[in-house]
Amino acid sequence: MDTWRIEEVWEHARGEGITVAVIDGGVDSSRPELAGQVLDGEDFNWGPDGAHFDKTGHGTLMSALIAGTGAGGGIQGLAPEAKILPLRVTDELTFDFGSEARIATAIEYAVEEGAQVISISLAGDELGADREIVDAAIAEAARQDVLIFAGVGNEGDTENRSLFPAAREGIVGVAAVDRNGDHARYSNHGVQVALAAPGDDVPTYCPLLDGDPCLVSEGGTSAATALAAGAAALVRSAHPDWTKNQVLRAMMETADAPEGGRDDYVGHGMIRPDRILLDGTVDPGDPGTNPLFAEYEATLDPPVSPEPQPEPEPSEAEAQEEQPAPSENQAAATGGGDDGIGPWALAGGAGVLLVAGILTAVILNRRRDTTSV
Repeated sequence: MDTWRIEEVWEHARGEGITVAVIDGGVDSSRPELAGQVLDGEDFNWGPDGAHFDKTGHGTLMSALIAGTGAGGGIQGLAPEAKILPLRVTDELTFDFGSEARIATAIEYAVEEGAQVISISLAGDELGADREIVDAAIAEAARQDVLIFAGVGNEGDTENRSLFPAAREGIVGVAAVDRNGDHARYSNHGVQVALAAPGDDVPTYCPLLDGDPCLVSEGGTSAATALAAGAAALVRSAHPDWTKNQVLRAMMETADAPEGGRDDYVGHGMIRPDRILLDGTVDPGDPGTNPLFAEYEATLDPPVSPEPQPEPEPSEAEAQEEQPAPSENQAAATGGGDDGIGPWALAGGAGVLLVAGILTAVILNRRRDTTSV
């Protein structure tokens, strides 16, 4: 928080007007720091318990890191005026043969509900059974100007692998750095890494969901992903006229880059949202060109439009032509004229915690020792 000059940043933006979809294991909206922050959401599991049910606390922690208000001694997130859209796709934070389809459906739902940022702190081996629906969901998010962040995984010190969904084209892969800003040893590495954020010494709750705040020594790329999403919410809040491409480019160009430029461990470096909001020297560049996925987006059909264009208002003549012929009763009521204006239908889109249990290796927020605050 000191490095990011967050108190000064909040004088410019606090995430207001931004919705961040959290695709995870649910969000416990009863936490005091999340009161009023969590939208209804949806549960895509078999036998759903509801989007506000969180068996492990993982999704709640991620949401608090993004938008927690700090109320009641709870977690203070990066964008405390952003809203969380909870999308529950798992129960035990493990991947199964339906995981990819559920994540894809959750991405589609987030886009339909107007989320500007999507955070996915989950990772697993891609099974490929639902590739088409995944491709379609990511492509539609790109067309609708939605940024998707996903953690790259916590197996970097053992069997480093490229994991789903962070490795997919169109999704910004996030690695973890330690308290010194260096690559965290457990954080996966490879070409899928685009940016990095802190994964160590991040807040959680110990020992249970109603416990006191503490720090987790290795929060993993789960926490890093949530912080990257929170930073994007701040930038989008401060610059509502920027496209996702401009937000991402600004985050990449202001990151603490490794020597020699991008590498496979921290990507373009640790994010520095404060430099975007406070220093005023960032050129967001071309709104229509994605700094990471230009070639990918160029292949999409229909293509990606940087700024959705409003439908033109019909001329008076066109409006009259579009009206159905009046019935005898309508003609009688209007005097039988042809210049009456029919009704128009207007439609609009709707607008922490302990990571409980021993989680499997595919879980990003792999807990180690904790230190009380």
